Amino acid sequence: MTFSAAAKTVSSAQSQASGSSFYSAMRLLPKPERSAMFAIYAFCREVDDVADEIGPTPEEQRAQLDVWRRAIDSLYTGGPTPRVRDLAGPTRRYGLAKEDFLAVLDGMEMDIDGPIRRPSFATFDLYCDRVASAVGRLSVKVFGMDEAPGKELAHHLGRALQFTNILRDLDEDAGLGRLYLPDEALTAAGIEGDEPHAVLAHPALNVACRWLAAKAHEHYRAANAVLKTKPAGRLRAPRLMSAVYRTILKRTEKTGWKAPRARISLSKAVLAWILATRGLSR
Repeated sequence: MTFSAAAKTVSSAQSQASGSSFYSAMRLLPKPERSAMFAIYAFCREVDDVADEIGPTPEEQRAQLDVWRRAIDSLYTGGPTPRVRDLAGPTRRYGLAKEDFLAVLDGMEMDIDGPIRRPSFATFDLYCDRVASAVGRLSVKVFGMDEAPGKELAHHLGRALQFTNILRDLDEDAGLGRLYLPDEALTAAGIEGDEPHAVLAHPALNVACRWLAAKAHEHYRAANAVLKTKPAGRLRAPRLMSAVYRTILKRTEKTGWKAPRARISLSKAVLAWILATRGLSR
């Protein structure tokens, strides 16, 4: 992915997300909340592109993130720069917290400082908090949730989704020199070393991946327990994301992680089936 000088607009973010499970979930929201979520999505895509771009030096990438930090600062000082103009309205309307935007940037910097390879679970969990649960904390504000259940949902669902993404994107991440599987999972499987492609070729890789998948299921259960209490807020979108990604995880577990691995995705028909059977289409 390529970093561009100006932030993606809400409309371009919608176009990029079209056909994805995220897009399907956001369509369940009223227009103001939907626009706010796509503004957050555009921000996340932009800063993710900074971390993933091939070519610039780490120093140049960190400088780009510093530009974003100053832009985020401008949201809270009364003069938002053009880079964050689409975030200005949602930030005021929903009370989006500066520290959550900055946490996302800190997560991107962890990738730049890496590449992350075989982190301790504590480091892995911190990374997931920054790049996923922080986005969740922004999202639950848009969903209109109260602080306590909102933060708990963001904590668990953010990690569940991120763990799932990591487990289905092993080869893509290895191509960037990254190995997010935590040391504890690899040690439990008897896998040594941190060279991504060598680890992914190890015959015990399934054991390590199932270790992390079990952690993901714990977070899905905790997130769904929050949702079952029916807290205030627009909950159809997070319920759909939970259902979709848990289905992806289960299908990934069924096929396993032995090479050659196929990246699991869900068809539009399956997404429609989840919408209908989970009572989310209304």
